[in-house]
Amino acid sequence: MRDPTTRLQILVSVGVLAVALGAGAWYGVQQPQPPPVAAMTPDVPIADAGDVVTVHVSGAVAEPGLVVIRAGGRIAEAIAAAGGALPAADLGALNLAAVVRESEHIMIPESGSETRTGSGRDRGIDLNLATAQELESLPGVGPVLAARIVDDRETHGLFEAVEDLLDVPGIGEAKLAMMRDAIGSP
Repeated sequence: MRDPTTRLQILVSVGVLAVALGAGAWYGVQQPQPPPVAAMTPDVPIADAGDVVTVHVSGAVAEPGLVVIRAGGRIAEAIAAAGGALPAADLGALNLAAVVRESEHIMIPESGSETRTGSGRDRGIDLNLATAQELESLPGVGPVLAARIVDDRETHGLFEAVEDLLDVPGIGEAKLAMMRDAIGSP
């Protein structure tokens, strides 16, 4: 279900990305311009199409549009493929470690914008990013249940699907059905 080593892998990936971006800024390296959208479609045989995903990155990035990254890639990689985040980008509003899915639209908010929940994917509370206080805004979730959700996420790793909430003590099918519409895609 959820791999306990995922958290360490995410932290290492984000750290490597931060060092690489910082080194580029420190040495004044200009980011290469991405190719036009038409040139971003890889010449991948149909059998290998699962090795890459195409996503739409918009908002506070240097080159918004379609980008192609490896399957299983993270939001941080999609941002890098879109030329990197602009100085006004509010990367703290995103879960940079979230795995992107084929045909996904990732919106990079600017600082001060009202999009502070979720991964940049859709509206709703992001189970992998929300604080306990934010989780309390879900229908039927109080302080105790919100703390259990956060504890489960810290103990077992990120939620891969909304249904993973069924592993949290106190959440059954009825409670999950009540909460489902207010939850964004993990």
